[in-house]
Amino acid sequence: MKTFLIDRYGDKAGVHAGETPEPRPGPDDVLIRIHAASVNALDLRLRDGAFKAFLPYRLPLVLGNDLAGVVVGTGPAVTRFAVGDEVYARPGKDRIGTFAERIAVHQNDVAVKPANLTMEEAASLPLVALTAWQALVERAQVRPGQKVLIHAGAGGLGTIAVQLAKHLGAHVAATASTAKTGLVKELGADVVVDYRQQDFETVLDGYDVVLDSLGGETLEKSLRVLKPGGKVVGVAGPPDAAFARELGLNPALRLAMSALSLRTRRRARQRDVTYSFLFMRADGDQLREITRLVEADAIRPVVDRVFPFDRTPEALEYLEKGRAKAGKVVITMA
Repeated sequence: MKTFLIDRYGDKAGVHAGETPEPRPGPDDVLIRIHAASVNALDLRLRDGAFKAFLPYRLPLVLGNDLAGVVVGTGPAVTRFAVGDEVYARPGKDRIGTFAERIAVHQNDVAVKPANLTMEEAASLPLVALTAWQALVERAQVRPGQKVLIHAGAGGLGTIAVQLAKHLGAHVAATASTAKTGLVKELGADVVVDYRQQDFETVLDGYDVVLDSLGGETLEKSLRVLKPGGKVVGVAGPPDAAFARELGLNPALRLAMSALSLRTRRRARQRDVTYSFLFMRADGDQLREITRLVEADAIRPVVDRVFPFDRTPEALEYLEKGRAKAGKVVITMA
């Protein structure tokens, strides 16, 4: 079947079309004919080898981390799905590869597609919606009345996180560029800081939670807008020891990963706040919760542009060069 893959890490022009064997579903797997998949920053980081020390994929590697499609086969132990079901999913981290015509995914990582979405809209959601859920609901346990800051509020993750935080009853601030402030307010943000005109650190204070997708200096400043007891959940790094334990890494790698975030964690402790790194995981049950919110119009996807499947490398380049105006970039097999 046709796929888009890499043969080696670090080659920015290395994503190319290739033929790979048809997937063979295991007993608990559903075989999905992919109708659409979304493009994520994670795909670019995987291409560049950012995670090769602790996610040892075998090359060549088919990229792609979320999908929407139709079930065309099931393993003998599958009980949740039947042939013909319209579904969406973020495959487990060890089984990625949605830039393909078909994929086998464990049934526990799959959910029925929201009935009110197109395939392209549904494909834009799994990775970013699960990230937002695991950061705000699971990790930060956001409660009504709390103050939450979402960085890059017009991005793929930000557009969903703003809506979810508002649904949870939070007072929501977000950062965005001048041209995108209107959209972010429309999605539910109470305060939008135009980062081209203002430094968010000078206008925000006393926040309970920050969701940081940028890292670096933005992460350092985010620690300073929290009130005592506040939490920063970072998805851009640096990774921490808890993440290393989740992956089951050996003691040497755990120590090395802990060292990467030592400075950030030390500064957090000095301010009586906490920092944790989140590498989202596949979870069909959480996707079903997200489906309910989508079908209740509490969350809506934002799709910037749709590319045909044979232009997947162009879609990745479009994302990498920052051309997306807001929301997600999607590829479609139609």
